[in-house]
Amino acid sequence: MNFSQNQDKCEWFAIFTKPRSEKKVYERMQQHEIHAFLPVVKTVRQWSDRKKTLELPLIPSYIFVYMEEKDLYKTLPIQGTVSVLKHLGKPARIRPVEIENLRILSSNSESHEVSNCINVTAGDDVEVINGPFMGLIATCIKEGSNHRVVVKIDSLGSCFNVNIPLSFLRKLEKKEFIKA
Repeated sequence: MNFSQNQDKCEWFAIFTKPRSEKKVYERMQQHEIHAFLPVVKTVRQWSDRKKTLELPLIPSYIFVYMEEKDLYKTLPIQGTVSVLKHLGKPARIRPVEIENLRILSSNSESHEVSNCINVTAGDDVEVINGPFMGLIATCIKEGSNHRVVVKIDSLGSCFNVNIPLSFLRKLEKKEFIKA
């Protein structure tokens, strides 16, 4: 990885790839010494004659790069890369807390059942303080008798539902969430 860049000016950006070529693009970026991140999750696929555990991208067709905005052009010639995700005509910056949430989700994608309840309501921002998702910043939702947290990646307009025991959660004050 090329860390000779000025780390103070580096930010996270999303690179859009051709469908089902995220892993190859990720490998090519590493060969070009580009600091890239591809969040993957393990999933079991079943065919009529067998089951197989696969690693699939958490967000299909996206890879995240950590670099200066002026260097994003270096990603475009890499085979399988389509474009840089843009917002209002400029490269969309991905917040570090969103990258950290993706890291936590991809490191352990198991579902967790609800146990004890804490005093959170739908729409409250929470932090996971225990278990494999510790450190995750999310929004709590309620559906019927189930409680879940939704991990939002606002920069991409994506969200993920994760079942986590509410006893593993701590309610965040609005000012705490904004700082993250």
